[in-house]
Amino acid sequence: MVAFQGGAALITQEPELAHRYSSANAPRSVFGFVIDAIRVISRAIHLQLPMNSVSSTDTHTDRFCVPDSLGFFGPYGGMFVPETLMTALFEFEQVFREAMADPAFVAEYEDLLRHFVGRPSPLYYAERLSEHCGGARIYLKREDLLHTGAHKITNAIGQVLLAKRMGKTRVIAETGAGQHGVATAAAAARFGLECVIYMGRVDMRRQALNVFRMNLFGATMRPVDSGQQTLKDAVNEAMRDWVTNVRDTHYVVGSALGTHPFPLVVREFQRVIGKELRAQFAEQFGRLPDEMAACVGGGSNSIGFFHEFLDESSVRMVGVEAGGRGITEGQHAARFAGGRMGVFQGCMSYVLQDGDGQINLTHSVSAGLDYASVGPEHAYYRDRGRIEYGYATDDEVIEALKLLCRLEGILPALESTHAVAYALKRAPQMRPDQVLCVNISGRGDKDVHTVMESLGVKPEDLVECS
Repeated sequence: MVAFQGGAALITQEPELAHRYSSANAPRSVFGFVIDAIRVISRAIHLQLPMNSVSSTDTHTDRFCVPDSLGFFGPYGGMFVPETLMTALFEFEQVFREAMADPAFVAEYEDLLRHFVGRPSPLYYAERLSEHCGGARIYLKREDLLHTGAHKITNAIGQVLLAKRMGKTRVIAETGAGQHGVATAAAAARFGLECVIYMGRVDMRRQALNVFRMNLFGATMRPVDSGQQTLKDAVNEAMRDWVTNVRDTHYVVGSALGTHPFPLVVREFQRVIGKELRAQFAEQFGRLPDEMAACVGGGSNSIGFFHEFLDESSVRMVGVEAGGRGITEGQHAARFAGGRMGVFQGCMSYVLQDGDGQINLTHSVSAGLDYASVGPEHAYYRDRGRIEYGYATDDEVIEALKLLCRLEGILPALESTHAVAYALKRAPQMRPDQVLCVNISGRGDKDVHTVMESLGVKPEDLVECS
């Protein structure tokens, strides 16, 4: 038997699975004290704060104690950006905090969540999937049923409201799988703002359906041909745009990563997922779930899913990264399996990098998880052992998607299916009276062509079959 810290056993027959989902605490970097000094001094200078006004996150009290006033989650996070963006970031943080304390703003946002977004999303019992696996009952949080087809719209509509509040007339966004781009384009259309979406050329080809949807919503597409032509390259180009047009433009960051205050803002908008889930479990079961699983790219769906339960020690949480073709350099995007501490695109976190600090190539069958870093809050809770992280390979994901389609009539996004792949292995190890809840963060219409290619199916083959 392979045991976890705290004595939780994951598996008895498949040691590889237990290895993937280990939650062993990573030791803090020997340069931690240097990082602390840099973050305190730089932030104090920018904000002109007295040094003793800066808080510390060395002592964890509850889930709201992070980030600290400097934007750090322990050693992770921060504001590693050009000087030209600092004023815009401070303004954005101030406007965000004021808006969240304004009853009129909150009321407008919640009304949009109900009538535009379609919240709350349902909690669904996957009865046939549970019978197939044996063991725990599997429930699905159906974020795929929201407007535009994923959880992304929940954050996008909030940030577009903030852009209006700041007097911005233009919004930009990066996107990998296309769901955040579609959500931002839809929100911008709803409020009449100009919208520009940056997307890697490779991702545009494999997510052509979402590219067309963004066009229909009136967004201008900016293909990115640098680097791998995937998500990290789209982020680079969006940042360049924002630096140039910061006065009239707001950058709608789509995940819980990047420079402060974006990890905080995105988490706060997305944690409605977990708040709904707690209420749904109270109504249906009168208790909490035993275990929760969600995919982790940048980490917005998963931190929103987990956050409400972080202080509940009885609830186990597992984040599932992209194992790609296996944990070989350049063939995956599992940051906790092959990464180390570094600064990337605005914040300190786990990064896939070589010995010289150069960013490694990444791969995943899912465009939305194909990214070299992970949100700082995930790194923080991984090191604390509160959330466990593992990975699913491309092959496992494709098989899990096929099974969920056939047994439940649900087509999940490839990103979300990473968590389904975990559940297929985990549920049989649990008792029938236990509940395993999986976040289906998006729907898979956008991925049909990718799945066809993975299975070697050509359109003409389908015509012949009919």
